[in-house]
Amino acid sequence: MTLQLADEFETHRRHLMSVAYRLTGSVGDAEDAVQESWIRLDAQDSSQIRDLGAWLTTVVGRVCLDRLRSAAVRRETYVGQWLPEPIVTEFGPSAEPDPLDYVVSQEENRLAALVVLDSLPPQQRVALVLHDGFSVPFSEIARILDVEVATARQFASRGRKAAATAPPPVPDEEHTAAVTRLMEAMASGDLDAVVAALHPEARVIGDANGTTSTAVNIITGADKFARFFLGLLHRYGRESFNGLQPALVNGQLGFFNHGFPGDDAHRGFPARVNGFTVRDGLVYAAYDVANPEKFNGIRINR
Repeated sequence: MTLQLADEFETHRRHLMSVAYRLTGSVGDAEDAVQESWIRLDAQDSSQIRDLGAWLTTVVGRVCLDRLRSAAVRRETYVGQWLPEPIVTEFGPSAEPDPLDYVVSQEENRLAALVVLDSLPPQQRVALVLHDGFSVPFSEIARILDVEVATARQFASRGRKAAATAPPPVPDEEHTAAVTRLMEAMASGDLDAVVAALHPEARVIGDANGTTSTAVNIITGADKFARFFLGLLHRYGRESFNGLQPALVNGQLGFFNHGFPGDDAHRGFPARVNGFTVRDGLVYAAYDVANPEKFNGIRINR
């Protein structure tokens, strides 16, 4: 019976990973939540569970709510900006089956959407994601949150308004063209060319928690964005570009930067993940994730 139950659980794993990742924005927390759901299932009389998928989704929701509350406490002392853990994969299917392939195939798990979700209070995020993303009834969400059904609806409504501010996802071809144009402009060192590749409201968001240099505050505006990155190119030298490895970051073109050891003329820097959001055919946001604690989702050879 345990083997049969384990096999049935595995059919739900990628769905549960998607639920947990969208709820927490953390690959590590998502994997822990899915594992915890199996532990609780194994200790349960499964014959009393009418809908296993719904039961597991509810369990994952409860576990993730606790994780979100813990994360909110950690963020009080976090240095600089907080970004979701990126999922970095190779182009093409994985050699081994990985639930994260399914996770990043969903537009709702693009970085721009997750950044907005990360700004929500835990209860709003859980209500919004479970109801709008996974069709969990408000009656069940109310039980997870330990609130009245009407309150659960209000949480989702407030979260929905905030989520609507995220830039809509664009086709992969449009995303790739915009990022490629920006990187070519960066390589040229031409300020005007870089600005032309950026959305007027472009921003840079860095996340290092004080472990290395990045943008501590959000940099907004195409001109400031361009000058910031060209300044980095001058500081670290063109050789620092050699560490860039193209990869899929949450399903679309980004880079894993292997870091740069430095040389006689330039200082070095550690590895990081660079993701992007595109809007109106131009790069709207660049995300620099340099905190190694957020590298749990890297699935490429490095």
